Amino acid sequence: MERKSAEIVIAGGGVAGLSAAAAFGSVGYSVVIVDPAPPITDEATEGADLRTTAFLQPARTMLESAGVWEALTPDAMPLQVMRIVDVSSEDGTPRVTADFNASDISDLPFGWNLPNWLIRRALIQRLATLETVDFRPGVGFKAMLARDTEVLVNLTDDTQVRAQMLIGADGRNSAVREAVGIGVKTTRYGQKALTFAVTHAAPHDNVSTEIHRSGGPFTLVPLPDHKGQPCSAVVWMEDGPEAQRLAKLPEEAFCEAATARSAAIYGPLKLASRRMVWPIISQVANSLTTSRTALVAEAAHVMPPIGAQGLNTSLKDLACLLELANKHAVGSAPMLAAYQRQRHPDILLRAKGIDALNRASKAGSPLVQDLRVAGIKALYGIGPVRSGLMRLGLGAN
Repeated sequence: MERKSAEIVIAGGGVAGLSAAAAFGSVGYSVVIVDPAPPITDEATEGADLRTTAFLQPARTMLESAGVWEALTPDAMPLQVMRIVDVSSEDGTPRVTADFNASDISDLPFGWNLPNWLIRRALIQRLATLETVDFRPGVGFKAMLARDTEVLVNLTDDTQVRAQMLIGADGRNSAVREAVGIGVKTTRYGQKALTFAVTHAAPHDNVSTEIHRSGGPFTLVPLPDHKGQPCSAVVWMEDGPEAQRLAKLPEEAFCEAATARSAAIYGPLKLASRRMVWPIISQVANSLTTSRTALVAEAAHVMPPIGAQGLNTSLKDLACLLELANKHAVGSAPMLAAYQRQRHPDILLRAKGIDALNRASKAGSPLVQDLRVAGIKALYGIGPVRSGLMRLGLGAN
């Protein structure tokens, strides 16, 4: 068995795991990062993650410190306005429209939208420049043994790494979480999300639009122009059987259905990518830590794709760990206790909030839809409340 030493082992090579490696490696920590699936870094390859991520302001700051934001900037589409539209009327016309403009609270946009496959490519390119990071694609986490002063991590390539801390960033079915015996609370909604890109005639004007009717929100998020046409990424949440039916429609029929669900606010929608289907759940780990081990991202929490909270909450986990590493010995009991204390209540709060928003959005009852409309009007109509919601959405506690 090959033996190696590092300060940190990261299990999971998704966006969160790669970001963690770049962040810790950029400030001088020695890192081994593994993932059993070699990363796909172009959109044409089968299996590429065609979803997009809206990085909110705090996430950009974290990625700047990791040395990767500059490479992403040319492709980052600013999100200046978050628009909520309710179209639960019988004829599908908007009952209420509320615009939350970043200029009310900041000189910067709310965030910047980027394709996930492109983010992975930029992060891997950054890791290649860091002598402190050993990235091992095609290698997975196998087992671990925590001691008072270290953790021994066995990998599937017959390597054992002696480290101060293990970070589990290996997704909602985390092998690290299972190995350390941390349970989870899971909520299943019977929903799935269709993700794809579309072109449309009307410009999006850097507005991210969330359209509510029933089944879940239909969200259009700005992307750069595609073949000379305005382009948006779409997350369309529906009851599972309906999502599967929509995913199998011929392209022309699917575009007609998507246009109708969007209330045609940008005109006819035309597919500009493949369609993908993702299950929607809410999941929170019972704890974020155990001896010498911290869980982050989807190993710690999974949320429905509403309000751009998922990956931004994950990057907040990483920012917290980085900050605590400056105050405590890496992987020590005081560091991990502080991480648990600072992050778990915030995660629970955001998970409950997103759960409530999702249940309100998927409701088909006219009474609940009326209450949703009244709630949007009330929250938008009170200036201090509106500003507070925007700051909370950006990650304020």
